[in-house]
Amino acid sequence: MKAKKRVFQVLRILLLILILGFLLFPILWVLLTSFKSNMEAYQFPPSFWPKEFTIQSYIDLYQKNNEFFIYYRNNFIVSGATAALSCIIAIFGGYALSRFHFRWNIAILAIFTSAQMFPVISRLISLYKIMKDVSLLNTMTGLIWALTAAILPFSIMLMSSFFDGVPKAIEESAQIDGAGRFGTLFKVVMPLVKPGILAVGIYSFLITWDDYLHSTTLIQTDGLRTLSAGVALRYLGELSYDWSLINTISIVGTLPMIFLFFFFQRYMISGLVAGAVKG
Repeated sequence: MKAKKRVFQVLRILLLILILGFLLFPILWVLLTSFKSNMEAYQFPPSFWPKEFTIQSYIDLYQKNNEFFIYYRNNFIVSGATAALSCIIAIFGGYALSRFHFRWNIAILAIFTSAQMFPVISRLISLYKIMKDVSLLNTMTGLIWALTAAILPFSIMLMSSFFDGVPKAIEESAQIDGAGRFGTLFKVVMPLVKPGILAVGIYSFLITWDDYLHSTTLIQTDGLRTLSAGVALRYLGELSYDWSLINTISIVGTLPMIFLFFFFQRYMISGLVAGAVKG
């Protein structure tokens, strides 16, 4: 029996290693290609390990591609502002859904859920016209509000599940001691849902960092583009690519997300499974 259990554990570990290798292989390929020369990157059949490791693409990215760092900065600005706005609005929206129950609650939750089912491209035409009518087209402000609106339904439902986990008796005790509704929210409840706020912020930052469709649709000025749109429109040529440089850009652009998820993954996991178990 113990032998069978041990064999099963070994097979499970091997299966997990196989799946992990399958998922991480593209990232490894991008990393290795970034250390190849562009001629070797075009070689057929392709070589797995670089014949001669070179960091020339990283040097060229730093010395000759100032536009990339403009896109990089814009990405941080848009992602950070969207994450902050999403957290603020999700706190109030989630608290309202959790604490103020009325006959439209189910309808609101159904609308929020259905909003996640529609593809982004299906609403971009109407979003483009709305942004043009309110003079927010081709501005970072308009892009931030558009991304915030896209992220809010899930963010509000996520925050609502965290507020549901806070006993109402704690709020009632604070109100007996003289705290008002806002005082109770900010001084009593919010410290208890910090993991939820971090989960919403990280989720919003991650989703916004990789956004492509909103940026390419709502932004036409090159200096205002974010990373995904800027790289696609400037570095992916019609006839030929500098594959070594493109893979270098991919690695450098991914680093903030790797560090962010590495340090805050427990908050992301707790946020995504919040409300999954009721007891």
